[in-house]
Amino acid sequence: MYLQKLLLVSFKNYSQAEFIFTGKINCFVGNNGAGKTNLLDAIHYLSFCKSFFTSLDIQNIRHGDELFAIHGTFFKGDDTSDHVQCIQKKQQRKRFLINKNEYERLADHIGNFPLVMISPYDRDLINDGSELRRKYVDSVISQFDKFYLDDLIQYNKALFQRNALLKSFADQHYFDAAQIEIWDEQMILLGERIFSKRDEFLHQFNPVFQNYFRFLSHGSETVDIRYVSQLNGNKFRDVFKAALTRDRAAQYCTVGIHKDDLEFTLDGYPVKKFGSQGQQKSFVIAIKLAQFEYTRNIKGFKPILLLDDVFDKLDDLRVSQLIKLVSENSFGQVFITDTSRERIITMFNSMEIEHKIFNLPMPSAV
Repeated sequence: MYLQKLLLVSFKNYSQAEFIFTGKINCFVGNNGAGKTNLLDAIHYLSFCKSFFTSLDIQNIRHGDELFAIHGTFFKGDDTSDHVQCIQKKQQRKRFLINKNEYERLADHIGNFPLVMISPYDRDLINDGSELRRKYVDSVISQFDKFYLDDLIQYNKALFQRNALLKSFADQHYFDAAQIEIWDEQMILLGERIFSKRDEFLHQFNPVFQNYFRFLSHGSETVDIRYVSQLNGNKFRDVFKAALTRDRAAQYCTVGIHKDDLEFTLDGYPVKKFGSQGQQKSFVIAIKLAQFEYTRNIKGFKPILLLDDVFDKLDDLRVSQLIKLVSENSFGQVFITDTSRERIITMFNSMEIEHKIFNLPMPSAV
């Protein structure tokens, strides 16, 4: 599976642009602001139905226009193809179609065209709060487990209702345990299933991640990812019961799988505090490469890999290791952005691999 063709209309800095891609490595080269990352974000839309960078779709409409449209043609490897469309008009809901048939739920599209994106913003996984790390794990699992995604959606709905009820009880100086227990039961059932799948995923994922980090660093450092959850060694029902008084005082749910986190360590110490910029970047690149392999093994075919400005803050050894890795047959279609055309040409001159270089901005594209 690979993306054959991409057509953009009024998306970010692009008025209209069309690209025909190779099934192996595609390089977008140009100065900062030329629109390289915007192309990767358009490809991300075709997989996840949303931007990698912003939750507000209308912000991606080109200034002065009324809508944006992204059209992608995916070749499936059996002489067939799928045409995917994303259309966002101002003050209207986003429309997502496959072969001209519109999805009733965007969630039904997730996982059909798996994709892994490596970006400078990935360091936020290390430096930002726990919510981002939870969302990352959830997005990976959701690409191959639609039941997990459904459980997550229902859990968050129950969490919203329980929080609203706690707030209402506080405002009315009243409490009804039976009403709270209705939402408790839903959250316990869903939460224990979500916890179990997160725990199983990370147990399988961690060794793959460690192998990739060893490859990038030539085995000079030891890394680990630990799943931090209030459910570790505890039953969700007991955790809920113990926290009820605190929940009533706080007027929201203080415990549950929506409080889970990941602990990242390097040689036994927190990466956030003790890792250099290069080590942190290698850490998140290894996480994303492990995501690629894990997803490929589950889905049975190769996801698309997007590498946005990954060469910055990596030494020459790690850059060469990374390029060597993604050039192997275990990887499929790859998209790379870089500001240096000379660096891209030099890298691929030393390898016999199919590749295509796009110089941005294109005269007809902006």
